[in-house]
Amino acid sequence: MAKVLMKGNEALAEAAIQAGCRHYFGYPITPQNEVTAYMAKRMPEVGGVFLQAESEVSAINMVYGAGGAGARVLITSSSPGISLMQEGISYIAGAEVPCVIANIMRGGPGLGGIQPSQSDYFQATKGGGHGDYKLIVLAPSTIQEMAELVQQAFHIADKYRNPVMILGDGMLGQMMEPVDFDILKKEENKIEEKPWATTGKGTRNKRNIINSLELDPQILEKHNIEIFKKYQKAAKEEVRYEMTNCEEAEIILVAYGTIARVAKNAIEIAKRENIKVGLIRPISLWPFPEEPFKKTKDHVKAYLTIEMSMGQMIEDVKIAVNGQKEVYFYGRVGGMVPEPMAILEEIKKIRGKK
Repeated sequence: MAKVLMKGNEALAEAAIQAGCRHYFGYPITPQNEVTAYMAKRMPEVGGVFLQAESEVSAINMVYGAGGAGARVLITSSSPGISLMQEGISYIAGAEVPCVIANIMRGGPGLGGIQPSQSDYFQATKGGGHGDYKLIVLAPSTIQEMAELVQQAFHIADKYRNPVMILGDGMLGQMMEPVDFDILKKEENKIEEKPWATTGKGTRNKRNIINSLELDPQILEKHNIEIFKKYQKAAKEEVRYEMTNCEEAEIILVAYGTIARVAKNAIEIAKRENIKVGLIRPISLWPFPEEPFKKTKDHVKAYLTIEMSMGQMIEDVKIAVNGQKEVYFYGRVGGMVPEPMAILEEIKKIRGKK
């Protein structure tokens, strides 16, 4: 397949199909409805299952069932829809069922608006549901990267038997860019045997049981500890980030997703004014990348976190910086997008401080 011009939502759906996803459950909500429309057309063509559930709660529990049977399964929604799924997501994480969940964020709180936002960072990375659990969270900044990370997400979900979330925003879902599916890693599409899946007793002595209910506290504690060992492994092996112009930067911007693209424009404008600015772009939001902050803390004056929220990722940035440098924040909300010149003004304010 040559490069094709696609919306981010369409690329998300096609990448999932090419990764072997044959089960999709969802419920319409803007601004991710193109995924549902794409899957309604394509799933029958590839012998898959498309089902528009009667609600978000039903849809996430269908994911629980299909994932528990060993299928590669995708569910997509947007902020308020993801909120309704939180109980099911907690069950899925507790039962160690792999699946991919995509949140194409809109502004909130409440129903908010359909314009792009990044205000679900806490919900995605800190666990929006109950109990001790983690999602592995990946944040693409281009349509091409959206396709690549969706494919990797299925592989990671199977590897850890854990839900993986793709966290995008309405701008990424709606914009169109060329996508090359030929360069995706084909090994991500190989589905290994899942002896734990509930596929019937077969020749086994015992049937597999998948459950998140443990009434014996000693068994539940042991279960939680084993899950956290898995998270510790993921925290070492699944860290992803990008660094741009950080070697001699006096100020480093920290931004993820589409805002990282705006930040790069601000860096180019700053360069014309002889201001050395770099960018750290976390690609995995959990596990959050701390290594690039260790590499830059000796020569940088300060970090400036840019978000389409009132400031959520900044808490992880401060933990990574560990008080060794100042961390500043600039954000817009309600569907407003930070502009390069506004970011440059924030950079100049920081440079003017002693």
